[in-house]
Amino acid sequence: MTVARQQVVQARRIVVKVGSSSLTTASGGLDADRVDALVDVLAKVRSGGEKEIVLVSSGAIAAGLAPLGLARRPKDLARQQAAASVGQGLLVARYTASFARYGVRVGQVLLTSDDTSRRAHYRNAYRTLDQLLTMGALPVINENDTVATDEIRFGDNDRLASLVAHLVRADLLVLLSDVDGLYDGDPAKPGATRVDEVRGPADIEHVQIGSAGRAGVGTGGMVTKVEAARIATAAGVPVVLTSAVSVADALAGRATGTYFHSTGRRSADRLLWLAHASTPRGALVLDDGAVRAVVEGRKSLLPAGIAAVEGEFTAGDPVELRDTAGRPVARGLVNFDARELPRLLGRSTRDLAQELGPAYEREVVHRDDLVVLHP
Repeated sequence: MTVARQQVVQARRIVVKVGSSSLTTASGGLDADRVDALVDVLAKVRSGGEKEIVLVSSGAIAAGLAPLGLARRPKDLARQQAAASVGQGLLVARYTASFARYGVRVGQVLLTSDDTSRRAHYRNAYRTLDQLLTMGALPVINENDTVATDEIRFGDNDRLASLVAHLVRADLLVLLSDVDGLYDGDPAKPGATRVDEVRGPADIEHVQIGSAGRAGVGTGGMVTKVEAARIATAAGVPVVLTSAVSVADALAGRATGTYFHSTGRRSADRLLWLAHASTPRGALVLDDGAVRAVVEGRKSLLPAGIAAVEGEFTAGDPVELRDTAGRPVARGLVNFDARELPRLLGRSTRDLAQELGPAYEREVVHRDDLVVLHP
């Protein structure tokens, strides 16, 4: 067994993500046999009490198609949300019944990126998931499709899974697909070879990555899985990409799928969410001095360094920080409404406090709520 596969076996807290195509038929509706097969493996892995499993499961929208008489996944958000509303209950009920065969309790957790990029919500999400695991329950996580708008959606559950792996301090992320790993070409064509290990971006520069799944009921594809692997490994979490039917072999450390080595340092902060799961509601244009202070000095952004305000946002919203050429250099959570900022620009916090009161003697974006995009 290779060192990489030994790390898989030694992982204690594991996030497993399964896609719609692995759980449902192309026409919609859950495949009970597929769900049970996955549950059989996950229940066995955690049966000794040494391992914890967090399951990120797609399938709510797909499960709701047939009951609502929809022939295919709708394109408009309202009908997607309606399908998710019907399908999410069916999905969790199926997991609850299937895990109950092993005496395992299931806890449903629905997330939006808006919930998890804000400081207090991030802490609450971590505490809830950690407590569920401590109490012996198995969290089943999905995006909250019934209320998520285009502006606050993760976009795909592969990215959600990578961020959840970071959130719960996972030792391993397993991405399950309908393909048994990353190939250097179309796996349906002769001559394509599976990539066994990826140590960094250079290892897959030659790989042609497809974007569409086979079943037509999900939103992801190999592109989103490779991107999810990049996010997770940069945060210190190794990744195994394989097929749903190979999950038992993958978790046993056998040579299946593609193993992505961690490339970054493990961190407990929530800024990964801010960088990858938030959609800016507006932008602040910084002068050259403020750009240097934020990017190089890792300082908070003060009113004196802001040259212009763009968009409509309220205090607590994510905003993009740009240089005078319009290039995004950072992202952060703003402490003021857009309408408040114009009269503050270019002024010191001391002057603002004297004129407007002590509430204005604070940063526009605090360094603890700021992530540099291009250091």
